[in-house]
Amino acid sequence: MTAFEELECGDVVWASDPLSEKGRLMLVLGTPRLPSHGVRLVMAVISTKTYHEESLILRDHDYEGDPLGERGHILPWSLVTLNSAADVDHYLTSLVDDRVEDVTRRVIGYIRA
Repeated sequence: MTAFEELECGDVVWASDPLSEKGRLMLVLGTPRLPSHGVRLVMAVISTKTYHEESLILRDHDYEGDPLGERGHILPWSLVTLNSAADVDHYLTSLVDDRVEDVTRRVIGYIRA
């Protein structure tokens, strides 16, 4: 189990979804440490559903660690910020830097649109 404070950009975790009662896959995009609030995790939601035309599909070569059992689809328009270790259930794997950079560029594109 990776500690909350040790999670890094590119890590894939199972975490609480603030908009749902069940957890979901999420990709860590940033880990800012705020002076008054500690570590925050900026996350992109990962779905296993294939109906999102603008999602970024994760293929086996996108993983630095073991690939997920199901095909993942990163939703770059769906961001979550978590601030508590209780929000992260467990670490699963991580993505290669190039794929994380692709996701980050797409997120920035959505923010600037």
